[in-house]
Amino acid sequence: MTRNHRVSTGLLALCAAIIPGLHGQSTPSLAGDYAGVLAGALHLKLHIAAAPDGSLTGTLDSVDQGATGIPCADFKVEGGALTFRVPAVNGVWKGAIVDGGKSLEGKWSQGPEMTLNFTRDTFIAAEKPSPIDGVWLGSVQAAGRTLRAQLKLKSDRAGNERCAFDSLDQGALDWECANVKFEGGNLSFDVPKVRGRWSGKLSAEGDTLKGEWRQEGPYQLDFTRRNTETKPSPGGLDAALAPVKPEDMGPVLERDLAAARTPVFSIGPLAEGAGVGVVVGVVRNGVRRVYAFGPVKNDSLFEIGSVTKTFTGLILARMAARGDVKLDEPVRELLPPGTAAKPEGAEITLLDLTIQHSGLPRMPGNFRQTDPRNPYADYKPGDLYKYISSHGVAKPANPPFLYSNLGVGLLGQALANRAGLTYPALFKKEIADPLGLKDTTVALTSEQKARFAQGHDGQRRPTSAWDLDALAGAGALRSTAGDMLTYLEAQLHPDKFPALAASMEQTHVLRSDAGPGMRIGFGWIYPEKDAYYWHNGGTGGFSSYAFFDTKNDCAGVVLTNITVDGNFADRLGLHVRQRLLGEAAVPVAR
Repeated sequence: MTRNHRVSTGLLALCAAIIPGLHGQSTPSLAGDYAGVLAGALHLKLHIAAAPDGSLTGTLDSVDQGATGIPCADFKVEGGALTFRVPAVNGVWKGAIVDGGKSLEGKWSQGPEMTLNFTRDTFIAAEKPSPIDGVWLGSVQAAGRTLRAQLKLKSDRAGNERCAFDSLDQGALDWECANVKFEGGNLSFDVPKVRGRWSGKLSAEGDTLKGEWRQEGPYQLDFTRRNTETKPSPGGLDAALAPVKPEDMGPVLERDLAAARTPVFSIGPLAEGAGVGVVVGVVRNGVRRVYAFGPVKNDSLFEIGSVTKTFTGLILARMAARGDVKLDEPVRELLPPGTAAKPEGAEITLLDLTIQHSGLPRMPGNFRQTDPRNPYADYKPGDLYKYISSHGVAKPANPPFLYSNLGVGLLGQALANRAGLTYPALFKKEIADPLGLKDTTVALTSEQKARFAQGHDGQRRPTSAWDLDALAGAGALRSTAGDMLTYLEAQLHPDKFPALAASMEQTHVLRSDAGPGMRIGFGWIYPEKDAYYWHNGGTGGFSSYAFFDTKNDCAGVVLTNITVDGNFADRLGLHVRQRLLGEAAVPVAR
C-alpha cells in the first residue's frame, strides 16, 4: 500500500544481511542462479553461493524495479526444504528443493502468501561465440534527452541467442529479451518489459549494429561493440532554474513532463491513450495553484494511500492534547477487553505506532485477500484483534524503524475505539471539519464519485478502488489537490487554525530515526540534510506524494491515477520542491 521515499517499503525493497553458516552435503548443489516471477508481474533473480564449509549466501535482483544485488538472510536447509528471509519487509520464502536443485518451488510470505517458484539458469555457452556475442552500447535522442542502452548477447551450445537489455541512464538493468533472431547478419529482438522492439543489421566489420528501436514510434538506435560493460548512471539532474513561483509552475511542468509522455526504454507514465494523468498542487508564501495534466481535472479525487498515516498521527495528537489518550498509553488499553494479555515487560504504546518503532510487522500474518483487486476490504476489526491476540503487544528492546501498515492501521482502529466512532467519523470530527476539508474522506458521495479518477495498475490497466476497514488509518483516505494544499498550508502555518495549532506542531516534533539520514515525527518523514517533511502513498491504482518545507514556506502535492511506477509521484514531488527553490531537479521520468 505504501512505499518509503528512496527506500521503498514495497515487496522488493530489501536490505543486506550476513548469512549464517549451515552444514550438510546437499547445500552446495544449490549454488547458482535462479529466475522466478511473483504475482505474474515481478521478475526476480536469485543468486546463491556456497562457501567451502557448506554455508549459503545469496542475493536477489528485482529486474523490473532495477534493484540488483540485494542480500537475503538466514538460509536454512533441512532435508529437501529451503527457507530464507528478507528482513526489511518481513518477507520469508519457504519451499522445496526439487530435482537436485534444478528448481525451488514454494511460497513467498509478506502478509498474503503467494506462490513463487525459481528455476535454475542452466545456460551452457557455445564452444564458438556467434559474431554478435558480447557487450554493445548505443543511445537514442528522445524528449530532449540522451538515453544510453546496453545490450548483452550470448549464444548457447544449441545455437540460441540470449540477450539482456540495460537502460543505463534510467538505472534499469537486465531486462530480458524475447524472440531473439540472428540470421544472415540481421538481428531482431523484443523487450517485453517495455513493449519495445529492436531490429537492425551487423556491419561487415562486425563492430556495429545499426538499426531502429520501436516503441510507439521509431527511434534510430545504433550499437557499437564494447570490451566491458558500462556501469549504470546514478542519474543526472535537470539544470536549475530561477526559483519558480506557483503561478508560473504550469508551463515549467508542461515542459518537464515531456519525458513522462515519451515512452523510450520505459512506458511513459503519462503516455497518450494510457488513461493516466497527474494533478500537482503547489503553494509558497501564501500563493497556491493547482495544475492538471492528462485525462484528470483540478478537482479530481484520488486515493492518497499512506499519506493517510499523517492524518492518523494528527488525530492522535489532538486526542492526546485533550487528555482523551496519552502518548505513552499501551495500545492494549484501547482494544476490546481480553484482546491481548499484558506482557511482563515493555509494551507497544500509541506513540510507538505512529513513529513506526513498535516492532510490529508490515502486515498482519492472518491477512488473506479474497479479492486481489480490492485486497483490504475483507479484513475486519475482528481479524485485526485475532492477530493481535496471537502476536501479543510486547515491545522488543530498542525496536528499529520498521514501516508497518499494520501498526498505523491498529492505531487508527484503537483511537476510533476510544472515541466510540468509526475511523471515517473520527477523521471527519477531528480533522476534516476543523480544516474545512470537503473532499477528503473515506466514503464518496455520488457527486464525488463522478470526480473520482479511474485508477490504473502498473501495466496501465484500469483497476478497482481499494476499501480499507480495520486498517483504515494506514491508507483509506481519498482527496483532491485543493484539499491537500489546505492541509499542507495548515502544516506551514498552524497559527491560522488555533483549534489545531498545538496538535499540528506536536506532529512535527522529530521522535526517532527513520532510516539513514532521516527522522520521523507523527507519520511525517524528515530528511535531515534537506530539512523538510514528506510522506508518500500507493494503492492498487494510485500514487501520491506530499511535502511541506517550513523553512522556505512552501509545500506541494502530487496525485496520480496509476500505482507505483518507478516512483513517478515521488520523483515529481521532489522535482516540484526543487523548482520552487531554484535548485537542480531530479528528472521527472527515468
